[in-house]
Amino acid sequence: MARGDGRLSHDLLPGEKGPQDACGVFGVWAPGEEVAKLTYFGLYALQHRGQESAGIATGDGEKILVYKDMGLVSQVFDEAALSSLRGHIAIGHTRYSTTGGSTWENAQPTLGGSHGTTIALAHNGNLINTVELREMVDDHFAGGRVTGELARGNTSDTALVTTLLTADPDKTSEQAALDLLPKLRGAFSIVFMDEGTLYAARDPWGVRPLALGRLERGWVVASETAALQTIGAAVIREVEPGELIAIDGDGLRSHRFAEPTPAGCVFEYVYLARPDAVIRGRVVHEARVEMGRVLAREHPVDADLVIGVPESGVPAAVGYSQESGIPFGQGFVKNAYVGRTFIQPSQTLRQLGIRLKLNPLEHTIRGRRLVVVDDSIVRGNTQRAQIRMLREAGAAQIHVRISSPPVQWPCFYGIDFASRAELIATGLGVEEIRASIGADSLGYISENGMIGATGQPRGSLCTACFTGRYPIELPEDGRIGKHVLETLPLEVRTGHDRSIDTDAEGVPIGVGVGGSGALDHP
Repeated sequence: MARGDGRLSHDLLPGEKGPQDACGVFGVWAPGEEVAKLTYFGLYALQHRGQESAGIATGDGEKILVYKDMGLVSQVFDEAALSSLRGHIAIGHTRYSTTGGSTWENAQPTLGGSHGTTIALAHNGNLINTVELREMVDDHFAGGRVTGELARGNTSDTALVTTLLTADPDKTSEQAALDLLPKLRGAFSIVFMDEGTLYAARDPWGVRPLALGRLERGWVVASETAALQTIGAAVIREVEPGELIAIDGDGLRSHRFAEPTPAGCVFEYVYLARPDAVIRGRVVHEARVEMGRVLAREHPVDADLVIGVPESGVPAAVGYSQESGIPFGQGFVKNAYVGRTFIQPSQTLRQLGIRLKLNPLEHTIRGRRLVVVDDSIVRGNTQRAQIRMLREAGAAQIHVRISSPPVQWPCFYGIDFASRAELIATGLGVEEIRASIGADSLGYISENGMIGATGQPRGSLCTACFTGRYPIELPEDGRIGKHVLETLPLEVRTGHDRSIDTDAEGVPIGVGVGGSGALDHP
């Protein structure tokens, strides 16, 4: 009988991580309501978008208080902390780091201010002109001492934006935002507040989602519609690309700071967003089920059972089952109570093949020919471990189906994929990947099939991680990457369309884009 090899399985493999989610932002303006608690529950609904740190800022018209720390929303806040956050305006953030490391200094909301005006800000996305913004800050301080979050060691693009919003004491927050937002390049869905007003803004490309909701006594904005519904708010509409919204005692005001050129992230439909989220009129769950149907048409196989890898692979597995007629079943049991763990198992425990998050359901899969549906393959280590587990449990055949095309390019707009050197699809074809992960067959959905399932026009989606075509042109000097403000970036050749970076024989050249993080080898 096959035995475990002593390695952790699923996403607890040593050094292994899948595509890490963008952050989650939330904002509420609601006099008479417990805005800190509304924000807490809104962030709880957005926890899947970031698990490194969480924070809430509240304002009562005179002052702003910020409470933030490392950890999950439920670990950072308790009743006493929430009770101390009083006021009628609040913003919140749950973070996965995409610019700046995972440290307390980089937790959000960020805080800044000068001459009687304070701003707290939370950001979902990633800016690509961070170095340019840093130069703007340096010019403002003209060689003097930098103050605020930057002086306290914050190395995020969010801290730069917060500093620049409060740089001119003669401008209102609204005026400062309308001047600064057109200068930001990259992906940003942001919520921010001063003592009396809640603001929300979205980049002209609309890369990351941002939705507007209505309470009986106020307004709410959130990264996903599911967070609005969690607190009982009615979904009104999405914040439009290139739009700034201001909400205060005079009502809601909308400003257009840039013309929209929509390029929404297709990976929100594949993996990032909650299944019950609605993005541009399309329910994410329905899109994922349709991706599974497309997979069944594009890559049919004779099998006994279709199973999905929890959680993001399950809707596509349902669709594959519906289209193929092969029964759908539960092949894995997931421990819903395991969050992030920092406890490393001893060698003895490792030799026992400890599996903290995922176990195969042996009596269901033994002797069966399986179709295993997952959302993506990044390095391949996770799928390799899953297939090993299923074979140990007695699966007769394992046919892997992936509801996105091969991931071949890094994302600079808010998803922290592995570097290009680590992406398994960069150097291997489909058959080579199949052999590497140990599957009997492997099929990826086509780009056309994935886009069709979203119900969106091709021209309104960003597919850069699959195609190398970046809708927001990257800096020509290559000064970009997660730690661009922490280390000197390497100079690399850049351009707009990375899909054509090949040598004379058609072999991709290097990584093509990215700062030091994208150039790291495994």
